[in-house]
Amino acid sequence: MSEKNRPARDLTRPVHVGGVQVGGGAPVSVQSMCTTDTADAAATLAQIARLADAGCEIVRVAVPSAAALDGLSE
Repeated sequence: MSEKNRPARDLTRPVHVGGVQVGGGAPVSVQSMCTTDTADAAATLAQIARLADAGCEIVRVAVPSAAALDGLSE
């Protein structure tokens, strides 16, 4: 396929999130975001484990406040 006719998603730069490539023609990755209170490390880690078991390759975790940072140290 000529460069002119390639789908737009193939024309992106590859970026690595951990060991997962996003863009640059990589396969679509399964991603999700935690819905737990980040300050509750046990609940957040449990949700990440469930997502990984379900096939999720990238999990995003929001840290909306300085207080939520406490859970990240664990």
